[in-house]
Amino acid sequence: MNTHAIARECRHMQQTVLIAEDEPYIVQSLSFLLEKEGLDVSVATDGQQTLDMLKKSPPDILLLDLMMEHLTGFDVLETLRAEPELKNIKVLVLSAKGQENDRRRVMELGADKFITKPYANNDVVSSVLELLDIKTQ
Repeated sequence: MNTHAIARECRHMQQTVLIAEDEPYIVQSLSFLLEKEGLDVSVATDGQQTLDMLKKSPPDILLLDLMMEHLTGFDVLETLRAEPELKNIKVLVLSAKGQENDRRRVMELGADKFITKPYANNDVVSSVLELLDIKTQ
């Protein structure tokens, strides 16, 4: 491991990401890219599993899809922001539901940022690092 990789590992130590997404290809690509940045990544594939994982082991940031089974991303976000021990988790919403009323609702519910699918993977990684206040080289 070179010195830049070691430095990146140290910067991101303890930084955790929960990806709440039901599309395997998206989960695989985002997991790979975020792990490459030295982040610890977990995955939930439906809304109820997302809430369960949030309560069991709160991440530093949640990447949240709006269209999931059992509970929608809207439901997850609303519940998350109502829970005192979870309300400060950063939330980046990634969704194909990019209509203005959906974006407005998500921001009113307390999302930190919204990115419409399809998106450039680099935009997502940059947004995650920005929300976690991680400086890139």
